[in-house]
Amino acid sequence: MSCPPIAIVGIGLHPFGRHAGVTGLEMGAHAVRFALQDAGLRWSDVQFAAGGSSSSGNADTMVADLGATGLPFLNVHNGCATGGSALVSVYNALTSGACDVGLVVGFDKHPRGAFAERPEDWSLPAWYGTAGLMVTTQFFGMKIQRYMHDHGIDPSILAKVANKAFRNAVKNENAWRRQALSEEDILNARMVSDPLTQYMLCSPGEGGAALVLCRGEYLSRLPHARPIYLRSAVLRTRQPQSFDVYSPALGIELSPSPSVAAAQAAFERAGVGPSEIDIAQVQDTESGAELIHLAECGLCADGEQTGLYRRGVTEIGGDLPVNTDGGCIANGEPIGASGLRQIYETVLQLRGDAGDRQVPNKPITGFTHVYGAPGVSSCVVLSR
Repeated sequence: MSCPPIAIVGIGLHPFGRHAGVTGLEMGAHAVRFALQDAGLRWSDVQFAAGGSSSSGNADTMVADLGATGLPFLNVHNGCATGGSALVSVYNALTSGACDVGLVVGFDKHPRGAFAERPEDWSLPAWYGTAGLMVTTQFFGMKIQRYMHDHGIDPSILAKVANKAFRNAVKNENAWRRQALSEEDILNARMVSDPLTQYMLCSPGEGGAALVLCRGEYLSRLPHARPIYLRSAVLRTRQPQSFDVYSPALGIELSPSPSVAAAQAAFERAGVGPSEIDIAQVQDTESGAELIHLAECGLCADGEQTGLYRRGVTEIGGDLPVNTDGGCIANGEPIGASGLRQIYETVLQLRGDAGDRQVPNKPITGFTHVYGAPGVSSCVVLSR
């Protein structure tokens, strides 16, 4: 496996959860400082940056805190795929030769409760919101109901997904929900949108994450770097007749999710197949999403999930560990930061620095996937 030219040399995180008195921008700047420290670089060394938030301001304004150096700084807003989309922007700038050192940051500080989106902001008629469909739990409930029916998946598997998330988060000092819950407690919790109970869904939250990247030739200036290589970073949006958040019409023929196209392109560009992945992080806005996205990304076949979870394949010690830090279910979802949290976790694992939740047998390859409204997906392949 030849080393690609783009390396992640610094990672930083602001813990996820609720943080009174700290703004989203401050969480983002906190993550940036830790990422720069990890890379052994200064803010003035960064030549290009991209960052995003859904509800906490423009990322570029954090230069008021970090320093106004005049660098190009791109603001990104792409739903739950914001972090992944910002990373693609930095990856493209680096691969094009436009810069040698880039930085990506994501952060958010959401109020409690469901996201309050307006139909007109998503090219939807007012009746769509009046019918309650702007509340995404409704869509996710309908989507997993249909998927389980079509592929013979028992609802008990949804509890196994959430149970794994909370157990993994117990070992993650930066996670929000760090209390393990039994499968029985998860199944018997308050029903939110059948078949999804309260503990099968993530919550809007707070946090920040940042990465420092550089071109391969720049590594000679960083003698203490511990690079993890970004083999590909791909972004795709929905096709006609897809079945996506805020785009839920069912056509006679359905086109594949954008996650299918993004994953296929990411694997092709990286020269790595799904069977070669040692650790994966996939969007788990709720338990059903993790099941569906594993298949959409080619990491299993539709309907195989029942066997994978019952055999422990997706556990930290399994053949394909999934969402080893607790995912969105246990960390919550500050929209701008979630995709970068996945990469932060994967870099830790590939470095061998994940502590009590370290995947055994020295993983070599990692895969991350985010999916956001109204049908946007970003997929990344990484390697040591």
